[in-house]
Amino acid sequence: MKKFLSGLAVAAALLTTSAQAQDVAAMNDLEFAHIAYTADVIDIRYAHLALALSSNPDVQEFAKTMIRDHEAVNEAALGLLKKLGAEAQDNVVSQTLNKNAEEIIDGFAKLRGAEFDAAYAANELAYHQAVNNVVENAMIPNIDNAEVKALFEQGLEIFKAHEKHAAMMVKALN
Repeated sequence: MKKFLSGLAVAAALLTTSAQAQDVAAMNDLEFAHIAYTADVIDIRYAHLALALSSNPDVQEFAKTMIRDHEAVNEAALGLLKKLGAEAQDNVVSQTLNKNAEEIIDGFAKLRGAEFDAAYAANELAYHQAVNNVVENAMIPNIDNAEVKALFEQGLEIFKAHEKHAAMMVKALN
């Protein structure tokens, strides 16, 4: 379990290093869109795993919230891209997020009960902290399109609430 949680910390740290943030800040709106969409899809995957593996009602409710909110934001993002006649652009950050997610999901799949619940909660907190930091400090200040910026700002509000909820869940499970 400790080794698995250390892996989560490494994955979260990858998103928050200053070099990584600088790399993200230099990207364009369509790359930002791909990163955000990818991060949402990953969190939806984590949530589906939580629904399958956890019997804790609080974890189950949190997972349902993650699915509902992240799917809604992704639908809005896809709608905006369609309106703008644009397509999100894959990039190294999205690819790294997906690679790290596979490792985390593999680790989650080996856990059960309270051990899974604690790992899921810790991951959700670390993941939201890392992604929110990058969105707030590297993406939003560098978004060119006003509609895209507004969508990111709305999403950030929702995901900051997720971060607070995850922190409460971590505290309750420890």
